Amino acid sequence: ISICRDLPNIEVITFSVNGISDLEPLHQCQNLSELYLRKNNITSLEELFYLKTLPRLRVLWLAENPCCGPDPHRYRMTVLRNLPSLQKLDNQAVTEEELSQALVDGVEITAPPARRSVENGWSASSAAGSATEPESELLSCSLEETNRTQEELDIKPVPRDKYSSFCPQETDCSCKKRNNVLSAILLLMKELDAEGLEIIQQTVARRLQAFQKKELQEE
Repeated sequence: ISICRDLPNIEVITFSVNGISDLEPLHQCQNLSELYLRKNNITSLEELFYLKTLPRLRVLWLAENPCCGPDPHRYRMTVLRNLPSLQKLDNQAVTEEELSQALVDGVEITAPPARRSVENGWSASSAAGSATEPESELLSCSLEETNRTQEELDIKPVPRDKYSSFCPQETDCSCKKRNNVLSAILLLMKELDAEGLEIIQQTVARRLQAFQKKELQEE
């Protein structure tokens, strides 16, 4: 997520299912309008402090994070009190009544969260948390998760038959890694102009030719 510090003009970000716990790198993305952070490791709603400075943020998906807590109403009211410009939260439209109620039931966040020690750009507590996660969580990867990410990017979902063909006999971990890399590449492509996209197209064509040649040799 630290790459966002170098992408001030990015408009849509999807980091769902990525173990993210720190939103500080996003506070400079002044053109950000849609942010998808479903199913990460955001433990405190104080992380919203870094989103309060984003004037164009209209869509936020924060569900399935520890910060949502056991009280859905309190969680939603707190988010809306601090981000009153949102039009949609967790795929549910925001109403004028909710915004008014948020002033009463929501908690205002006025300071950033107490930051943990950070080494090499990674939060120490986040790394420790990842190490203790159940193996099933670390290796979770499915066609549904892949398509959910692609839907957030407004990309046509992958057909089930095609998914099975490009992910044969692979571990869930390697498949999940591919999906994360794919999402990152698609996001970065939004920052490229026509010349940059042509370079990407040429590079992809060469890579495909190399893979096809390798497959013919193996046959």
